[in-house]
Amino acid sequence: MIKRTQELQEVSLRYFLEVVRGGSITAAAEQLGVAPSAISRQIARLEKTLDTLLFERRARGMVVNAAGELLAAHARRQQQDADRVIAEMQALRGLRQGRIHLVSTAGFAADFLPALIAFFRQRYTGIEFQLSVCKPSEVPKRIREGDGDIGVTLGLSPDPGVRVQFRHPASVLAITKPDHPLAQRRQLSVAEIVAHPLALAEESADTTLRQLLDICCSRQNLQYKAVLSSNDLNALIGFASAGGGITLCGELAVRGRIEAGTLRAIPLRDREMNERFMEVQTLAGRMLPTVCQTFLRYLQQATIGEPLEALHREENP
Repeated sequence: MIKRTQELQEVSLRYFLEVVRGGSITAAAEQLGVAPSAISRQIARLEKTLDTLLFERRARGMVVNAAGELLAAHARRQQQDADRVIAEMQALRGLRQGRIHLVSTAGFAADFLPALIAFFRQRYTGIEFQLSVCKPSEVPKRIREGDGDIGVTLGLSPDPGVRVQFRHPASVLAITKPDHPLAQRRQLSVAEIVAHPLALAEESADTTLRQLLDICCSRQNLQYKAVLSSNDLNALIGFASAGGGITLCGELAVRGRIEAGTLRAIPLRDREMNERFMEVQTLAGRMLPTVCQTFLRYLQQATIGEPLEALHREENP
């Protein structure tokens, strides 16, 4: 047992994780800059010590099996715990340094998160950020695999490997230029907006916006046509901002532009368009570094629209 425990603390885990990520020994060797034979020996050593196979060997690479998934989860948590300890030691020395890796969908990354990061760094100038943008279904997967500290996405099916720190309504809104014929309405229906030119996500896009619109139109037997389709939310918002028509997104994606008066966001009364929720996710069972816990407080405060200045004062030593 002692030997097995020691094995889980050795450099072989780095090689193992890289094979998991890359899907082959060759890809791992290229990423790590070592000989493929060295990685093969380390994997064989792990499997011999743990007395179990960790991969399914296939013609085009290696796929981690159930035992390998358990080991990968352990290795990722171990690395994150090490990062947390280092960050806490730096905080004790007053270095105010650290790094936060955010994983988000495009809607939250367009405006909301960059603005929040800029505000946060006014107080914590030594903190660096990485913001990775991906599909909604990819966010919990990346958090579960340790490829990110905090995930910001739209709630899908529950994931036992992910902890939901908080949820917030993320209703779909109609986005228009301020002088659009519908811009001054306090509320709209889907039946009203489909009569106007629409800019929508591509049909193949992994996005809840188009899915909810399709469900709503199917229920009401409505037809619509997108005059602009794109996999880039900023392109759709830009089209609406230029007066080309209406697009759909959540309030957080365009909050800054609404406050600046360059866009109007109008609530939709249809039930389907009000059943989305934003989720902020972290790895289940992981103790987050202090800097991540602090950013979570800012994130929750900003999400509900509360002033952030109070947190600045509260966090001041």
